[in-house]
Amino acid sequence: MNRDTQRAKAEAFRAMHDRSRILVLPNAWDAMSARVIEEAGARAIATTSAGVAFSVGYPDGEAMPRDEMIAAIARIARVVTVPVSADIESGFAHDARELAETVRRVIDAGAVGINLEDRIHDGTPSLYDLEVGVRRVRAAREAADSSGVPIVINARTDVYLLAIGEADTRFEHAVRRANAYRKAGADCLFIPAVTRRADVERIVPALEGPLNLLVAPGIPPVPELERLGVARLSVGTRLTLGAMSTLRNTVAELLSTGTCESTLEGATTYAEANHLMASRRS
Repeated sequence: MNRDTQRAKAEAFRAMHDRSRILVLPNAWDAMSARVIEEAGARAIATTSAGVAFSVGYPDGEAMPRDEMIAAIARIARVVTVPVSADIESGFAHDARELAETVRRVIDAGAVGINLEDRIHDGTPSLYDLEVGVRRVRAAREAADSSGVPIVINARTDVYLLAIGEADTRFEHAVRRANAYRKAGADCLFIPAVTRRADVERIVPALEGPLNLLVAPGIPPVPELERLGVARLSVGTRLTLGAMSTLRNTVAELLSTGTCESTLEGATTYAEANHLMASRRS
């Protein structure tokens, strides 16, 4: 992909966060899933860190090599024409210099957005100190600017997801972090594990930028989230896990009864799948 095309995709992706219409982002884990999502009509595609890791033989949580993560992003970006946002977890980096390198390589792979979280991947439920988190967002912004591609940085704080602190402190903690990341150069603010309408109603006006939420049990439906002012909704691992479940059930039926008709009813045909991949447009 040439830089002019990539810049145009980045600007188009940024415009999708203006809150005039909620951006629903299905998450792909490989080229095939990305093409299916695009063909279904998605305006943009995000990768799922867990799904990508599973697809190349690793658990989630920056356990896969950075090179494999970037190669997966490149395969996804190559086969679709819609903007692709890459989930790079905490950047596969111990410091700002390494993080900047990850961002540059992800841009070279064809992405026009990133998710960058403030979780420390050391096996404990902990976050980077706020000052460190801010420096990391700033490093990502500077790396993107130097590349000439104005990527959309979706800064994620895991205050709610990891249940950091007492429950009654999480709102102020998450908002403080999110707004600090916004000032450091983030375009969108991601607070996963917020599902209650009352919490959404508090958070939206308290943020200094667009809010991204994650699909989870109990979250209001998309039209209601749009009315509440949510800018973006990520699907996360839901599609990956759904595909895994279908595969497991099909194989279980085949091995136990010798049939697989019930789980394959209405399934995509070989011809349809082959045509989908042969007609990729980039």
